[in-house]
Amino acid sequence: MNMNDPIAENPALTVSDLRAALTVASELPITVIWPDGEPIEAHFHVSEVGRVQRDFVDCGGTVRRVVGCLLQTWVGDDVDHRITGGKLLEALVHAEPVLRGEDLPVELEYEACNVVQLKVLSAVSEADRLVIQLGKKHTDCLAKEICVPSSRGAATAGCC
Repeated sequence: MNMNDPIAENPALTVSDLRAALTVASELPITVIWPDGEPIEAHFHVSEVGRVQRDFVDCGGTVRRVVGCLLQTWVGDDVDHRITGGKLLEALVHAEPVLRGEDLPVELEYEACNVVQLKVLSAVSEADRLVIQLGKKHTDCLAKEICVPSSRGAATAGCC
C-alpha cells in the first residue's frame, strides 16, 4: 500500500514542520491565506485536530492508503477571537495520542458553501503574524498506464 499522497506536486507541510513554525511564533496571531491570496476570517477557530486515514482501491485495482493530519476550522460569531501559534501548538500537543507520533502531511478543512480541504503548504513568521499558506488539492487517475488512452491508441484495459 502507498502510505504517501499519490498526488504530490506541491507537498503539504508536515506536522513536525508546523510544530517548529508554531514554536517560533507562539505569541503571534495566525493568518490563513487561501490559494488565491485572500485571508480567511481572522476570528477562525481550530475545532479539531485529527488523524485521517483513507483506504481505497484506484480504478486500476491497486489498494492504496493516504494518511494525514486534518485541522478542522470553524468561524463563529466571536469576531474578537484570534488564534495564536501557541494555542494551535497546544492543540497539536493534545492530539499527539491520535496522531500516533507520525509526521503526517497537514491539511485544513474549512466550511464555506461546501466543506473544503486544502493542503497546508507553508507556515512563515512575519513581524506581526504567522502566515499559513493553503494550496489546492486535485483529483487524478492513479492508473493512467492501464486506464487512459494514450496518444498512440486505446489503453489495454478500459477500467475507468
